[in-house]
Amino acid sequence: MSADRALILDCDGVLADTELDGHLLAFNQAFAEFGAPFRWTAREYAALLKTGGGKERLMAYLADHPAIELAAPGAELADKVAAIHRRKSQIYIQLVNDGALPGRPGVRRLITEALDAGWQVAVASTSAQHSVEAVLRSVVGADIRARMSGVYAGDIVPAKKPAPDIYLLALRELGRSAEEAVVVEDSESGALAAARAGLPHLVTTSHFTADDPFPDARTVLSDLGEPAAPAGFLAGKDVRNDQGVVDVRSLHRILAED
Repeated sequence: MSADRALILDCDGVLADTELDGHLLAFNQAFAEFGAPFRWTAREYAALLKTGGGKERLMAYLADHPAIELAAPGAELADKVAAIHRRKSQIYIQLVNDGALPGRPGVRRLITEALDAGWQVAVASTSAQHSVEAVLRSVVGADIRARMSGVYAGDIVPAKKPAPDIYLLALRELGRSAEEAVVVEDSESGALAAARAGLPHLVTTSHFTADDPFPDARTVLSDLGEPAAPAGFLAGKDVRNDQGVVDVRSLHRILAED
């Protein structure tokens, strides 16, 4: 079937609520292993999430705390940050593989429905490619992953979210215009990236993003919902079906608003 629509999902906070019990835990374990003289609290990490990308997040933290000296400024510091981030990613992937980060409600169902309806389905994230792939395969399984059109992640674009670069790249690779795609996001920075790319988007809030503003979102929900556990409606236009979940018809209704 020839696809004329695309569903593009963020990873962290959308596929699984990965930040608190995944990325934050992995960062702090990596900091301990490298002898870094700090650990991030959940409150600190919530603020750091406004910066897209793990390496960029750590660099932003160090810039705000000049008394912390992990290494000499310049290339030496960049290399140290990269090494810490590599170890953090290894720890994180082990958590994913151990089943510590289950998929969010409705994600596997909606992806399957969209694929069955002939939609292209992809993931666009600022996280490292291997981390995103690990989460995706954990949430949807290898067979569904094989049916998807792509994963666009990591350092493949010049600027990370809230810049629109990753979504613009995804549109080019998928051969779709912004009017032919719907994004699922969970955070202010991700929603801003989608809006700046001209993409209609819905938001499913996650642990750290419940209080974020989403002025351009078509709808804001607690999650995508399951028939036995309807999604909670928070703001915007209610696109849930009669069972209280987001389905392919919901996605068509979002696109029809344009």
